[in-house]
Amino acid sequence: MESTILSGTVASLLAGLCTGIGSFGVFFLRKLTPRLEDGMLSFAAGIMLAASFFSLLLPAIEYGENYYGGKELAVTIVIVGLMSGAIVLHLIHRFLPHEHFFSGREGPDPGALSRIWLFVIAITLHNFPEGMAVGVGVAGSGIERGVPLATGIAIQNIPEGLAVSVSLLAVGYSRPEAFWVGFLTGLAEPIGGLFGAVAVSVAGPLMPWTLAFAAGAMLFIISDEIIPETHRRGLESLATFALMLGFASMMYLDATLG
Repeated sequence: MESTILSGTVASLLAGLCTGIGSFGVFFLRKLTPRLEDGMLSFAAGIMLAASFFSLLLPAIEYGENYYGGKELAVTIVIVGLMSGAIVLHLIHRFLPHEHFFSGREGPDPGALSRIWLFVIAITLHNFPEGMAVGVGVAGSGIERGVPLATGIAIQNIPEGLAVSVSLLAVGYSRPEAFWVGFLTGLAEPIGGLFGAVAVSVAGPLMPWTLAFAAGAMLFIISDEIIPETHRRGLESLATFALMLGFASMMYLDATLG
């Protein structure tokens, strides 16, 4: 069990560190064009979308059938887990103050909370379920089936880290500050990975619930945050095809590496 938890946590850590690789680009770029920014974020959303289906929901149904018997019950359990993940993320977004780069602040009045911490909270909300998904996928399905998921999340973290750090640079933070904030937000992923890996390692019957919960959290982020953010500047077609390219890339990884 310890090795399973370790592998899930390490995989999510490596995926999270790729946020730092993207953030390092802030030393070479001062501003992203709207087309590049929306394209990168949509590509990342496509990877997350495919990972939700191929690496989380389908295995969740398989585990549900093995543990509970019968496809109908397994699918019902997965649907409940899926909706639970989305609802929990919705409640966190509603009651925890945070700030998006384009649409501004959400949640209750942050009071004296500085703007940079609102950004950190927002990215942490984004990265935690991604890390949990990697931890659950690797710990629950093994290294071979978990590698495509971890690889896909790692790839999508690179443009995400770049977008975060360049956005911070644009609102007045220095290049080192923007880099370190972007880098540190990626460390929310191994925390989520440890949480997910422990959950599936301690209680096998929770596998379908946990996998589906992680998928629901990721789908909520895609629909509630990324798609609206990338469709607000008149670049809907670009964002749509970038999302589809990300989806196809993750599907390829899952089919060839899984």
